[in-house]
Amino acid sequence: MQLSDILYEVKDSVARITINRPEKRNAFREETLDELIWAFGQAEADRTVGVIVLTGAGDRAFCSGGDIAWEDASDPVGAARMNRRTSVLSMIMRGCGKPVIARVHGYAVGGGNELQMICDLTIATSDSKFGQSGPKMGSVPVWWGTQLLPRIVGERRAREIVMLCEPITAQEAKAIGLINKVVAPEELDAAVDAWCERLLSLSPQALRVAKLSLNFESDQLWASVQHGQQMINFIHGTEEFHEGTSAFLEKRPADFARFRR
Repeated sequence: MQLSDILYEVKDSVARITINRPEKRNAFREETLDELIWAFGQAEADRTVGVIVLTGAGDRAFCSGGDIAWEDASDPVGAARMNRRTSVLSMIMRGCGKPVIARVHGYAVGGGNELQMICDLTIATSDSKFGQSGPKMGSVPVWWGTQLLPRIVGERRAREIVMLCEPITAQEAKAIGLINKVVAPEELDAAVDAWCERLLSLSPQALRVAKLSLNFESDQLWASVQHGQQMINFIHGTEEFHEGTSAFLEKRPADFARFRR
């Protein structure tokens, strides 16, 4: 595959996948998702790979979710295409028997926060931020956000994160169990490498069984993901949805008051 949106490298039994759109804060579009699906498929099939690291280029963002400019120009058909791709990506990430580490430097918000939750482990820099922005954009984080967040941080805290759309610090994210480890920016690569080395020293088949077994109960939330993505197709492309995306692109507060009923 000709890669335009990501970087893919395998070295010392570690597959490193980098979302390479720093000018867009590593937001994903259809092409990005296609390339991520390809990369995770490659890493899963490569017998020399024992650990997968997912990260974003630069120091501003791990991933800021869906590309708002693309979403603003989209419609329910485009949203359905995007949802199919995110569904396939999460199935591969959760279904492959290899540990996936999210290396976070900067923002992991919206779909980016959902993406790091789909990973098995997350190490972040102390200046990173996490959160959901769905209702702020006229959307909903139904791609594992509304499903996994209550399970990870508790029902009340999940509602606060999803409904208020206020980002939280890496330190707070660690305190509530949303991520695993917080390090200084200059220590990030060493911390990720140390966990990769540790995982590579362990039984790969035992790790495979452990991952799939740990995912067993949350795998049953798959129906909720599918239902949510079908419902959100009715939101994308509406005037209310475009008010959120247009406000973001125009750098102004969104005016949702006229849509209340």
